[in-house]
Amino acid sequence: MAGKREENPAGSWNNLRGDVLRVLGVLKVATVEQIQQISAPHLSYRHTDKPTPSKRKQARTASHTGALSDLRKHGLVENGGQLPGGDRLRNLTPMGLKAAARELGRPVGEMGDPARGAGRTGASHPMTVNEAVLALLRPKPDLAQLTGEPADVLAAARAAVDAPNGLGTIASYATEVALPATGTWSNPGKGGAQADIVITAPEDGVPLLFVEIDNCFESAQVLAAKIDKYMRFCQRKVKDVDGTERPMWRTRWWVPDGRHGDQPHPPLLLVFNRVGPRNPDTVIAQLTELTKRHWQGTAYDGFHMYDGKLPIVVTGMKHLQEHGSAGAIFRRFGRPQNQTLLEAIGNPRREAHDARKQAEYAARQREHKEQLRRAAEQQRAEREARRPVCAGCGTKFTDERWKAIEPARWDAPWETHPHLCDDCKARAITAERQAEQAAHGHQEYDQAVPEQRAEGGWLSRFRPGSG
Repeated sequence: MAGKREENPAGSWNNLRGDVLRVLGVLKVATVEQIQQISAPHLSYRHTDKPTPSKRKQARTASHTGALSDLRKHGLVENGGQLPGGDRLRNLTPMGLKAAARELGRPVGEMGDPARGAGRTGASHPMTVNEAVLALLRPKPDLAQLTGEPADVLAAARAAVDAPNGLGTIASYATEVALPATGTWSNPGKGGAQADIVITAPEDGVPLLFVEIDNCFESAQVLAAKIDKYMRFCQRKVKDVDGTERPMWRTRWWVPDGRHGDQPHPPLLLVFNRVGPRNPDTVIAQLTELTKRHWQGTAYDGFHMYDGKLPIVVTGMKHLQEHGSAGAIFRRFGRPQNQTLLEAIGNPRREAHDARKQAEYAARQREHKEQLRRAAEQQRAEREARRPVCAGCGTKFTDERWKAIEPARWDAPWETHPHLCDDCKARAITAERQAEQAAHGHQEYDQAVPEQRAEGGWLSRFRPGSG
């Protein structure tokens, strides 16, 4: 026990330290409470009996604070300054970033850089990014960890469990991801974008989503310039390892192929956090017009095609925190109403069109099959009406018997009893054979009788030597 505490002075266990590394590997910089909310959400429902909010938070985050202390002793984590409210920020060292890459199962080259010095300027943007991750991820508490808690606490935890799910796991997220329009992934050149968040959660219907966070300090023109960079990156093609030229983003992320004639770029979600001076409604209206060439689709038979276009979706941070991705709080540029995230990044009207066409095709197929069934049934009825009846016993011919009496090729044997069934034919043949045998016997008898008569009759008296 002493040896364990010497190695990990704060007494944290391996799994907890691994959770901390995974969260910091994604968020780059975070408070201990944010780390706890993501990696152990059930703790948010414990220690409700503490007298003050600060005491409750201290109790909830105690184990993660210990894990961070141990990781700091090992040179994996460092303090990154403080927020205006007093919360201390934590970030990974370069060595910690490598350890986090192992925990997340990612190449080190995809981890980005350590977020050193973020707390010196207040870290308002990184904290908003973290809150967006929490709002999209929506970690659910483990009710088994809350046995014995008060009824109202359990009810609140149950409500969180029963609420709509979030997107993916913490491993589905990455932050501060360079999207190079020139250069390479590891050494991006000028003109590219940097996604605040990248989400890959195909199991939840979101194979790839770029997220841009705006604290309402930037103008529509500045945001439009960012979207231009996203578009340049999405349009960039490079040779893959197999020598095939394909979009650069497809060399890193997997997304199902679009349908024929409609290959949109990965969607972009803009989350507006209203803390700055700009009105997001005004900015969104201007941004919609400034970027129309990037997102506007082509009308086609009641829906739009978005081949080569960048789907742009907007929402507010407060709405996102309240409703998550399942809420109808997302507005896609070019559409008149709010939708869920999956609807907004998808193409529901085309889905409905395709479903309608598929239903119409299925209905035509069913009608065609029904017509064939009725025609076959009518043919069977007409054939039954033509089925021959045995002249002997009155039963209908079997299919085999009917086929046997039909005209065959010229050298086929002649059917001797075409009006009789098999049984009656057999009896008729037997009777005919018996009649033939009887007739043959009479004939032999008739031929023998005259000779006998000639030997014993009156003519024999006139034979020579008879007297």
